[in-house]
Amino acid sequence: MLKRVAIAIAAVIGIGVTASLGMWQLGRGQQRTALHEAMTARANSPAVAVPELLAARGADPALLHRPVVVRGTWLAERTVFLDNRQMNAVPGFYVVTPLRIESRDAVVLVQRGWAPRNFTRREQLPPVQTPAGLVEVRGRLAPPPAKLYAFETEETGPIRQNLDLARFRAETGLPLLELSVQQAGPGSEGLLRQWPQAGSGAEKNFGYAFQWWALSALIAILYVWFQLVLPRRRARQP
Repeated sequence: MLKRVAIAIAAVIGIGVTASLGMWQLGRGQQRTALHEAMTARANSPAVAVPELLAARGADPALLHRPVVVRGTWLAERTVFLDNRQMNAVPGFYVVTPLRIESRDAVVLVQRGWAPRNFTRREQLPPVQTPAGLVEVRGRLAPPPAKLYAFETEETGPIRQNLDLARFRAETGLPLLELSVQQAGPGSEGLLRQWPQAGSGAEKNFGYAFQWWALSALIAILYVWFQLVLPRRRARQP
């Protein structure tokens, strides 16, 4: 009798835990879906005006992923080539150049696009053109370029693994904004702009939720079969 009670308690706990984990994964999936829908809505909203961008304090999350049009001049000598970045599964550089905003004492980092690297001469920079004079850049507001794993060393020079915004601001003395611009549009100036489109990732959470619920159902089925159905069948046998 004590064994049957212990098995029943274990089954109830197992069903409760796995069902709860399934609900937790469902909630995570719904949260990710909501965040992705909000990001998509911001991407389809009106472009951010330069005064609004400059008035934002820090990396205002409400501005992230919104379209933006900025006029200014490239600071070509401060271009950074971020190594080990891929586009269409081909490794190369993300090219980042500061843009001094027209008639403003402010500079914004522009993720201009991707360029292939020379694997024979790894120190050779790709042939990227940077127009002189006033230019107009269209894109979306984004965080600074994502960092890859690297040792904690302060990088200098045009080719780098990562670009730390605070360090780059101190290094250059430029009044850099906290947000960057990911340039959109067709490829030009030796650059591709087929940026990877981030999905919500919610399908993984929904898949995990189904797996937990399936495990919960399996525990319930096994308990009913081995503790209720099978003993009754054996009891009816002569």
